[in-house]
Amino acid sequence: MDDEELPQLSADTLSALKEFYGERDTRQKQFEDLKSKAEDDFDGTQKWSMDAFTEDWNASQFWYNDETATTLARQLLAGATKDTKIAVVSAPSAFIQLKNLLASGEYKERPQLTLLEYDERFAVFKEFVHYDFEHPIRLPAEMKGSYDRIICDPPFLSEDCQTKAALTVRWLAKSWNADDSFRFISCTGERMETLIQRLYSKVGTNTTTFEPKHAKGLSNEFRCYANFECEDWKWA
Repeated sequence: MDDEELPQLSADTLSALKEFYGERDTRQKQFEDLKSKAEDDFDGTQKWSMDAFTEDWNASQFWYNDETATTLARQLLAGATKDTKIAVVSAPSAFIQLKNLLASGEYKERPQLTLLEYDERFAVFKEFVHYDFEHPIRLPAEMKGSYDRIICDPPFLSEDCQTKAALTVRWLAKSWNADDSFRFISCTGERMETLIQRLYSKVGTNTTTFEPKHAKGLSNEFRCYANFECEDWKWA
């Protein structure tokens, strides 16, 4: 093929490509900087942002806005001690806010955090444990029955995904009774309400008045389900 026959890109197309690759390179640099900070964060005082983790909507990734993430994190930290274990299942934006609140110095006690997440980008954090809801209990054996507080935001609004996530929560939970020893939060779609209440009935889970919001909006109606009331929500 002669050079004259090669397809020529328009100026607008070339400009769009340049912008795309420029944004990609910027995100990559942000991520490399974050990885370096995570490796150096020995004392847990580093502040974090979700900006380096772009959402993949094909993987059903929708981050909470800061207000929602902070509210959820505060309820997981309320009354926690250094011996408290908190598991964050498929809710990385809540995990980031947990780390930020602990780094702020506001909380004297530093509970133990674990992030169970499929996205390997979050492996930059020492608290990361790879998690695939298709294999609900394919996790380190020492995690079984160890957690006092759990938040779960299953990636898909399907009975299969929600049920498998519930198996994970049950496996992780130190207690499975409707008492104050175990705090549970699930943020998921409104249409999952009946299923959520059935899956978590033994720990006293109900629909709450709190409505989680997402940073980039979400067409599905989302609800917060929990087994406790607090200053941020009551039973609906």
